[in-house]
Amino acid sequence: MTTPQQTIGSGFGARSTAEEVLEGIDLSGRTAVVTGGYSGIGLETTRALAGAGARVVVPARRPESAQAAVEGIDGVEVDALDLADLESVRAFSDRFLATGRAIDVLIANAGVMACPQWTAGPGWEYQFAVNHLGHFALANRLWPALADGGGRVVSVSSAGHHTSPIRWDDPWFARGYDRWKAYGQAKTANVLFAVQLDRLGAPSGVRAFSLHPGAIITPLQRHMTTEEMVAAGWVDEEGNTVDPVFKTPEQGAATQVWAATSPKLAGMGGAYCEDCDVSVPAGTDDTRPGVRDHALDPGQAERLWAFSAELTGVDAFA
Repeated sequence: MTTPQQTIGSGFGARSTAEEVLEGIDLSGRTAVVTGGYSGIGLETTRALAGAGARVVVPARRPESAQAAVEGIDGVEVDALDLADLESVRAFSDRFLATGRAIDVLIANAGVMACPQWTAGPGWEYQFAVNHLGHFALANRLWPALADGGGRVVSVSSAGHHTSPIRWDDPWFARGYDRWKAYGQAKTANVLFAVQLDRLGAPSGVRAFSLHPGAIITPLQRHMTTEEMVAAGWVDEEGNTVDPVFKTPEQGAATQVWAATSPKLAGMGGAYCEDCDVSVPAGTDDTRPGVRDHALDPGQAERLWAFSAELTGVDAFA
């Protein structure tokens, strides 16, 4: 890793908002691509970046819904992209590259959590396919625009990565599906992706970060019942958030916006962030906050990159 996992004194914290971390930062003339930038913390990310002057491209599986969600936000454009479909990833990337624009920020924000046992492509476990493989293919296909912009890639992971390393012996859960371990594996992949992309991209000026946005009630929980969330102590029976740990969507968007734009991260990369700062290591202790060793291992990151390139047929660095 290029960046040690230790806090850098960002001046922000768990309750900072995306708008607050952008105060004084002018993004005029910059282009940001935010997957899933029309729902939950993605929408707040889009709103904040556009408010600071960026041109924001929102690739969306449901373009009509996305267009309605971003209506009235100046500087935002919507295009079609289904991360579960590699042909859709290719088509979007080709359309974007044809515009000749550089990418200053790519935020891999879209994702699914704890869904039923679905598959994508030739039988890939759906959470790994969407959360990781789709974004892997997207970043590699957009590499010419990223290298041209010397920008940052921000991979939205989760504390869920604590739940599972990469299951090399059974990545598709053929021996029994556990939706939370599948989510954990995908979130570990998000961290390892940033570690390896930063190593490969740094010579071209492209730096990568991953992060835990915090606990936020958003449409990400669509595959959970109210009863499950009540039992977990997240919400009451009317669906109102009751756990004080939970952030608002504006607060939940802050860490990814900070990682994408903070001048304090200049010359750095490969780090996992949370609460608008570089996170501390959790080592092998599942009860501690921070990032687990299995998600930072450079050997695992290199192995995952090769595996992902083989599956998707895309590798900008081959």
